[in-house]
Amino acid sequence: TAGDMASMAALVAEGIDAGALGFTTSRSLFHRTSEGALTPTITAGEEELASIARAMGKLGKGVIQLLDDFADTTAAGATEFAMLRRLVEASGRPLSFTLLDISIYPGRWQTLLREVERANRDGLPIRGQVAARPVAIMYGLELSFHPFSTCPSYREVANLPLEQKLTRLRDPALRARLLVEEPVYNNPNMLAFMRNVANMFVLGDPPDYTPPAEARLDARAAALGITPLELAYDLLVSGDGRTILFHPGANYSDCSDANMAAMLKHENTVMALGDGGAHYGLICDASYPTHALTYWTRDRQGERWPLAWTVQQLTDVPARTVGLLDRGRLAQGCKADLNVIDLDRLRVAAPHPVHNLPGGGRRLEQRAEGYRATIVGGTVTYRDGVFTGALPGRLVRGARGAPVG
Repeated sequence: TAGDMASMAALVAEGIDAGALGFTTSRSLFHRTSEGALTPTITAGEEELASIARAMGKLGKGVIQLLDDFADTTAAGATEFAMLRRLVEASGRPLSFTLLDISIYPGRWQTLLREVERANRDGLPIRGQVAARPVAIMYGLELSFHPFSTCPSYREVANLPLEQKLTRLRDPALRARLLVEEPVYNNPNMLAFMRNVANMFVLGDPPDYTPPAEARLDARAAALGITPLELAYDLLVSGDGRTILFHPGANYSDCSDANMAAMLKHENTVMALGDGGAHYGLICDASYPTHALTYWTRDRQGERWPLAWTVQQLTDVPARTVGLLDRGRLAQGCKADLNVIDLDRLRVAAPHPVHNLPGGGRRLEQRAEGYRATIVGGTVTYRDGVFTGALPGRLVRGARGAPVG
């Protein structure tokens, strides 16, 4: 109702006035509750979003961010993107959105980039947020899902300790049942994705986020004369049962990073989307800054990018995107947040599950080597990866102006 929209707009304005950086929402069918139901934001009409945008416009501060499937996109344009333009026109506030090269939607990212270019030519500050490595889901016996976790017979072993689970899963009779059973899950998008084993890889340690096509499970299975599903099963129960299957869903079409590179290099995008907490047992992308520094500047086959440029994309550009002008660069008066890095030693280890959330909840943790020191506000918080005990960080309220002088 109109009253509902007025209340939502007032709450957002109150939050931003108190120090929130902006307003964000999701318009993606992939975002579901743990029971598989669509999140409520998917049904939000344009007028709901416009009422919030107008309230932000009256305040004159805050950024808008969203995720959208852009399902109506064609080579000629994107109707849904036109709504983003109207939100920026109504608010005068900058907007950014998740920009992905999704292999099942070839060319969509190019259409959206053209729309972004046109919007900026028209004076509308819209940016695409681009992940610095393939956007992927990870599967394993200790993680939230794997290709057999929604099969009825898997319930028999789902809650067993790993060693007992492995013993049962290695039983040829249970293996045969799980290979032929139809999975049951109330999120059809997720179900289709987790059963698409042909396009998965073994992540390995150190992890390879841009593996070659011949390492994909369909290619490996063909060489062995078995099905990809059989290979996936055998890999999951091999060794100590901690194999992680890595499934790129975006930014790695045809096992190539070329489209991702084109998006990252575009002047109207920002390196972003490091998922460090929203999907505890599925995704661990908080390490993407380390990956960006190693892969794009040091390890990539082919063109590599200048280190200084990559550092700027990780610091200065995102800070300005959200209105934090007092950090992100080495300058008099700016916040003294620094990393001292031994670039030759810099690497990330494979992610692994830990149970240190409230109530023993699981999350994925990933370690890095090569950071000699991390300095926050001039205080050393880590030396060679070891926490010093210092906690100098403070709550940031709202956008920050550039230092004077």
